[in-house]
Amino acid sequence: MFKKEKLILVFVILLILSLTSFAYSKEIEIQACGDETPYGLCSKTKPYFCEQGILVEKISVCGCSNLSQNLGGSCYSIHQSYPKKTTFKYILNGIEKEIDFIMYGEMADHLSRVSRVIEYTEDKKPSRADFKFKIINHEEQRELLMPLVVKIQNLERDSVNQARIAISLVQSIPYGTTEKTILFPSGEINYSQYPYEVLYYNQGICGEKTTLLAFLLKELGYGVSIFYFPEENHEAVGIKCPIEKSFRKSGYCFIETSGPAILNDYSIEYTGGLRLESEPEVIVISDGISLPEKMLEYKDAKDLRDIRNKNIFGFFKKYKFPALKEKYDLIEEYKVE
Repeated sequence: MFKKEKLILVFVILLILSLTSFAYSKEIEIQACGDETPYGLCSKTKPYFCEQGILVEKISVCGCSNLSQNLGGSCYSIHQSYPKKTTFKYILNGIEKEIDFIMYGEMADHLSRVSRVIEYTEDKKPSRADFKFKIINHEEQRELLMPLVVKIQNLERDSVNQARIAISLVQSIPYGTTEKTILFPSGEINYSQYPYEVLYYNQGICGEKTTLLAFLLKELGYGVSIFYFPEENHEAVGIKCPIEKSFRKSGYCFIETSGPAILNDYSIEYTGGLRLESEPEVIVISDGISLPEKMLEYKDAKDLRDIRNKNIFGFFKKYKFPALKEKYDLIEEYKVE
């Protein structure tokens, strides 16, 4: 009898210790902000400080970046003039929400004057990747886009939900072309907007919106690529994910940006009945974290592919498609450049 009571006592002690350890580890796990900065420390993104799980500006402790200066207790960039408040829509877990963000006309004007030309030596050929890196890595643009990244990180500490917000936000920006052109000796070509301009003017074509989303996901810490389909002249984003879930075993899941779409839905039909069939060029933008093994989007995208390919019963199609359409705010028509 004594041995039995002793065993029960040992079991209770072990149970208490395991629960205490779990609670302690859980507490330790959450002691960081949305960019993984521990409580009470400055973020790599100046001037932000991690205060009880929220990134807040604290210039007196963290200072300003080398592209801005402290004026009256706030960090200011030389392009931070002519502010306007912009509201962006996104959908998370089937619920429509909004992000308010201050943008600056001077930054948009500055980027419109940035040369779109890259000079090469005679033995080097221009590449699409070179232009993407030039646009995404523009330091002055990054300075004024990082506050949007921080807003996303403050909304959701979970990195997957951060990605979902960024994806939906960019997909919700209206598809539209600019009438601007650039004059070259060989003639005029269409003007290509920088990510900041897409947000400022609240419109962009697939290549421009793709570059914006690639920037946001890169800054959120993800492994990112851009898929370029030469025959269809179309771009989409790739986000690092498990190889068995990825697009054509590339290691990246497919993200359409021209309009609201389910992550990893690569069976979209575009204007004129066009489908993406050519072998894409994969432009790796950044290395980083991956989406997890299990996500509801994987299944939902597969269900939608089955519906399009008529691989399921009519009853299922009749009731499943409207639910997916409402959940992701899906549109009827997708466009290419």
